[in-house]
This record gives sequence, C-alpha cells and structure tokens, in this order.
Amino acid sequence: MIISASNSRLKLVRKLASARQRAKLGLFACEGEDLVAAGLAAGLRPVEALVDAERPPALAGLDGAEEVEPRLLAELSSLAHPPRVVAVFRRADLPRDLDAPAGLALWHVGDPGNVGTLVRTADALGPAFVALSAGCADPTSPKAVRASMGAVFRVPLGRFEEAPRPWVGLVPRGGALLTEAELGERATFVLGAEREGLPDDVASSCDVLASIPLTESAESLNVAAAGAIALYERARRR
Repeated sequence: MIISASNSRLKLVRKLASARQRAKLGLFACEGEDLVAAGLAAGLRPVEALVDAERPPALAGLDGAEEVEPRLLAELSSLAHPPRVVAVFRRADLPRDLDAPAGLALWHVGDPGNVGTLVRTADALGPAFVALSAGCADPTSPKAVRASMGAVFRVPLGRFEEAPRPWVGLVPRGGALLTEAELGERATFVLGAEREGLPDDVASSCDVLASIPLTESAESLNVAAAGAIALYERARRR
C-alpha cells in the first residue's frame, strides 16, 4: 500500500495536471469509477491504477492496481468528493480515425469544459469526430475529460487541418439558415472561439457558411450549444 506522498506513482498523477507534462509524457489521468470504467470498456488498459485502500472499486480490468492511503488519494483529486480510483491512460490509445460521416472542427476553443462537452455531443449525436486546432483546450485535461463523461474514449480526435470536407462554417449571422443548408453524405461543422468566432480567413476557407436562427437581441450561442444543434440537425435529416 502507498503511504508516502513522495511515491513515484503519486508524483506521476500530480505531473499530469500540467498540459506540458501530458504532452511530454503522452499520458493523462482520469478520476472516478465512471470515467475509468469508460476507458476500460473502450479497450484501453491503464498505465497506472490507484485505488482507495479502504474503499476499492469493483472494476474488472484493474488487476494489479495499487492501493493508496485514502488521505493521499484524496490529495490527488480536484473533485469535491474524493474518488475511489485514479487511472493513467496513454493518449496514443485514444481513437484517431476521422472517417466518420460527420464531425466538429474547433478553431481556438479554449475552454476545456466546452471542448469536453462537444466531445460528449459528438458521441451522443454521431458517429462523429472532433478535430482541434492549435490553441484549443486539451481534450485530455481533467476538466475536459470530466465534461466528456467518458466520450473521450470513444470519439475520434484529430487535428483541425485533417478534418475531411466539405466544411460547413457556423457563423452567428449572414450564412444560409442551418435548417436549409445543403448537407451531403459528409459534413464537418467548423466552430470558432467562444468570443471571436471564426476569423475571416478560416470562414473563407469553408465550403459553405450556415447560421442558426437567433433572436435579434442575442449576439451568439455558446459554442457547445451551437455544435449540438448542428449535429442534431444533421442527425434529424438522416
């Protein structure tokens, strides 16, 4: 049982709170039974698994997990209620194939909660992928992983420039009505940053621009809401 805060496994999990360390090591951590179970169900095997010595979870696939003194496990957590399990997974083991017929391409979406929510939406209204530009929040950050509710293990993730065409850029006003826009066999919805939206050069590179009807007083929709509406509209037509 781990009883020292200086244990190397605990140090690894603490390191993975940093985006730089996640990128350097190619690893990320998950807290809680539901998220860890989602990773296991997707066929991933943890690099490390730590469980509460007094309340170990009943999860198949955690053979060899190290028991940790509850106080030390709680100190690792960013949750209001300390988890019974923390597992470390490889980022390279996440799905990467962007061949789904629909997807979301995110341009500088910096809020990890929005990124995680959009990954969850792609899972619920897919099959769909999520492609991210430089400047987007890390989908394997603790907040994004929690917001994805485990969908990060099922939804293919890729780079913005790899997103297949045609691109349907979502703009607050001035585009074709989303309900009337032509959506073919494939569609990648391109969404911009929370405040700035799509810059002109990215918008002009899209094959078509579409807008979700808004009231006159509304400036725009939250990016996660816009992505959900777009994927729902495509799913509705199918």
